[in-house]
Amino acid sequence: MAKKDAAAAGPWTDEEEIECVSVLPESPDVVTVCFQAPSGRPFAFEAGQFITLELPVPGGPLYRTYTISSPPSRPLSLTITIKAQPGSIGTRWIIDNMRPGMMLKATGPAGRFTSAAHPAKKHLFISAGSGITPMMSMTGEIYDRGRNCDIVFVNCARRPSEIIFKRRLEHMATRIEGLELKWVVEEHDPFQPWTGFQGRFNQLMLGLMAPDYLEREVFCCGPEPFMQAVREALAGLGFDMEHYHQESFQAPQSTVAGLIEAPTPEDERPEEDQMAEITFDISGVTQSVPQTETVLAAARAAGLNIPSGCTFGVCGTCKVMKTEGHVHMVHNGGITEEEIEEGYILACCSHPMGKVTVEI
Repeated sequence: MAKKDAAAAGPWTDEEEIECVSVLPESPDVVTVCFQAPSGRPFAFEAGQFITLELPVPGGPLYRTYTISSPPSRPLSLTITIKAQPGSIGTRWIIDNMRPGMMLKATGPAGRFTSAAHPAKKHLFISAGSGITPMMSMTGEIYDRGRNCDIVFVNCARRPSEIIFKRRLEHMATRIEGLELKWVVEEHDPFQPWTGFQGRFNQLMLGLMAPDYLEREVFCCGPEPFMQAVREALAGLGFDMEHYHQESFQAPQSTVAGLIEAPTPEDERPEEDQMAEITFDISGVTQSVPQTETVLAAARAAGLNIPSGCTFGVCGTCKVMKTEGHVHMVHNGGITEEEIEEGYILACCSHPMGKVTVEI
């Protein structure tokens, strides 16, 4: 079939193998692989969907799903942007072996984590690491329309040098109005000044990045602990979770199954009409309070003094030891994971769930 007649014959289907036409390094252990259909047929997919590749690894074949990073507005090619994690087999094979001219069997596209399924005028894209790929596809499609947009694009990485698509997105932001880029890193690169956000994504950052977050359609992608932290931050600020969407990084259920939009987990949240019981062990005081009451507020109501500062989970002044029970705590960096594992909580942002005992 002549390539000029390919479009008339309809979009690409997985009956045809796809051809690698380029491999582009992005950042350490990250590459973008571009595919085309040898027939010239265009790819039809929605921004945020994935494709499943059959990889001829030793002992294979091996089936792996990858989110499409290119926008559907550029249908003559399809790209995936992949990062090799420790112990990865399929992704490592692609990075080490994939070269232009190689052919692969592919199935799809598929998946329900798409901006097309949730149209909105204002978006908030939040991602970590390679979770940026579906956000890149969504943003690229909006960008290609040539109209002004309203996107707050947040990406978290370990270091600035590990932010995928940074230069490309910054270029896009110079060509269209309304694309706001917010980078969050855990640490800066040696000898490279960093003036952006540093630390872990939290409620304070969210308020600074997108003060109107309550009005936005939120899409989130990244490791599950990261997505859980985002969910808790939004829920704790009263966000309508009907407008929150996330993509799961969990392994597919079968060799050809792919990533689908995971249902939003029903995170345990404090309820105003549910009562809890707090025992201040050293003082010998027990208080019955709504779950929406913080440990700090309950202590003050009982005439007890817990030193406090910011009352927003940042300074760590109100850190106390919890010896029994469970609390719902959404903090903003005032406590470490190690301290939480030891049993400490921040009284200002901890809500008792059931019976709780603290050393006060």
